[in-house]
Amino acid sequence: MTDYCDIIEWRGDGRTPRDVLLAEIADVKGLYTGGSSMVGRIDEELLNHAPHLKVISNVSVGYNNFDVEVMKKRNVIGTNTPHVLDETVADLAFALILATARRITELDRFIKDGSWKPTTNYHEIYGKDVHSTTLGIIGMGRIGEAIARRAKFGFNMDVLYYNRNRKPEAEEKYGAEYCDLTSLLTRSDYIVLMTPLTPETFQIIGEKEFKMMKKSAVFINVSRGQTVDEQALIRALQNGEIYGAGLDVFETEPVNPHNPLLQMSNVVAVPHIGSATARTEAAMAMRAAENLVAVLRGKEPIDPVIK
Repeated sequence: MTDYCDIIEWRGDGRTPRDVLLAEIADVKGLYTGGSSMVGRIDEELLNHAPHLKVISNVSVGYNNFDVEVMKKRNVIGTNTPHVLDETVADLAFALILATARRITELDRFIKDGSWKPTTNYHEIYGKDVHSTTLGIIGMGRIGEAIARRAKFGFNMDVLYYNRNRKPEAEEKYGAEYCDLTSLLTRSDYIVLMTPLTPETFQIIGEKEFKMMKKSAVFINVSRGQTVDEQALIRALQNGEIYGAGLDVFETEPVNPHNPLLQMSNVVAVPHIGSATARTEAAMAMRAAENLVAVLRGKEPIDPVIK
């Protein structure tokens, strides 16, 4: 007998409207979603409208859209797509480091608007070296390790890291030094925030942390916007407490076009594109589908975050 299923697909622009979603899920057993940006919060209200739901498969590493306790109570399995995107996100983290340090977007505008003249004072457009400096990684998961590998072997950087648990293998492979957050912030030339969003990491970087950083430090966030106190970041940049920032994520997304961060020449901003390459997105989509189908066929998913 051949397995088959009926599929209901939202083909509109942006997030599925909540009323449409709730109306369509009464009989579904599996929900395949891009996360909070596509369907919003997976909460008690949604599960009340989906009594037959067995699995929710996120096409993302993050699963902060899951109300974990409610899903456990209802025996709804949650899955994500880790590991598939590690190298792609690490590429972006380093792109932001390089672009911010060498003022790439700022100088791109400088040359295109005709400001490059025979009389240009090159001292005024100097950037910062990346090679042979110190990189601090907050959150040494698989992506953090991929960033550390690029830093050590590609740019001869010293690597510091702060994590819930020590990673002896990363220390051995990359010469990474485990340290507390204060030590990392005060010693690093470049700081990459790579933690998941949890109650413990909510605004883990705020006013106090920015004041600890070197005035020459570059701050990179490729985790979640809510892991940073955004107003404190704005003040730190405005007051010259740090050199610059490279941001893939924001407190509110899409970011408000009037956000002061978007007006700063020492900020490189991209629209939450950590995994956004065609090859990686296709691999994530396939992995999410495999997770969902496994549960519906009575098997264990590859990547359960809620069993």
